[in-house]
Amino acid sequence: MRSIILTFAFVLAVALAPSAQVATPITVYKTPTCGCCGKWVEHMRQNGFAPKVTDLPNLSAIKQTTGVPPNLQSCHTSTIDGYAIEGHVPADVIRQLLKEKPKVAGIAVPGMPMGSPGMEQGGVKDKFNVVAFTQDGTQKVYASR
Repeated sequence: MRSIILTFAFVLAVALAPSAQVATPITVYKTPTCGCCGKWVEHMRQNGFAPKVTDLPNLSAIKQTTGVPPNLQSCHTSTIDGYAIEGHVPADVIRQLLKEKPKVAGIAVPGMPMGSPGMEQGGVKDKFNVVAFTQDGTQKVYASR
């Protein structure tokens, strides 16, 4: 009888335990000296992603290969599930992209707006857009913050 109770208690504990979530892999290309890029990588870790970081002295080739238009470029470029992620895109917007799977090449936060993930500085928070872009050059606002 005791073994039945212990078995039941174990099965119940396993069933009620929070399931371990596997972090979503993302590849990040950045320069080795960029502090805000490191903060964005930490933002991604804290939000369930597993960044694989590659430090490069120059990101021009990565930006060109991933199709990031010059007017949308920022300080780091990432790739995930066939999409390019340019700059300080919030983790929740990347999750939205992965869920919706729009027919775009990627999304970008151009420049380095204050208050975006990795660019936090006190209470300063600029409004910014996350822009979706396609390989043919079409751009549209995907999300606003």
